[in-house]
Amino acid sequence: MHPGIALNLYPDFFILHTMEIQENIINKVAQSGLVTLDPAAFYPEGERVTYDIADNLFMGLILKEKDFREFVKEHDWSQYAGKYVAVTCTADAIVPAWAYMLLANKLAPYALEIVFGNEELLETVLFVKSIAKMDAEQYRDQRIVIKGCGDIPVPVSAYVELTQKLTPIVKSLMFGEPCSTVPIYKKKD
Repeated sequence: MHPGIALNLYPDFFILHTMEIQENIINKVAQSGLVTLDPAAFYPEGERVTYDIADNLFMGLILKEKDFREFVKEHDWSQYAGKYVAVTCTADAIVPAWAYMLLANKLAPYALEIVFGNEELLETVLFVKSIAKMDAEQYRDQRIVIKGCGDIPVPVSAYVELTQKLTPIVKSLMFGEPCSTVPIYKKKD
């Protein structure tokens, strides 16, 4: 007999049998008591930009103080309003610290955050500051899985920061997804 014919002759049996199977499926991940923490939740929204002081160097080598001060005075710093700014120099030149200080002074009224370094360092600083504001007590004695992948790139420094902050208070700490974790820490009873 063809299987399709059995369905037509006994449709109630098929529905009943299917429901019994579905009722027996157990979601062990949901019952595990694991709490998933997504580091991407600490990602501060906003545009990231880099200001490269190399653009202000004479012949790509020298920072002329008079010219630089004139540029700083005349430049429209409001274009950095509401942005996260990394200040750097990509040229192989010696730039005095006061030059970066002048930039920071002009950016401060507008930028959400200013760091000396590249965009990778900027991301690190933003994540670390955001994680520092987290109320870790909500995870006390919990079994935590720090999510390992997602749509937003998370710097390794964020995983290190979360580990440092959570280890003293959680029951266990894992990395990955609830269905496939890598153990990091387990409190000894």
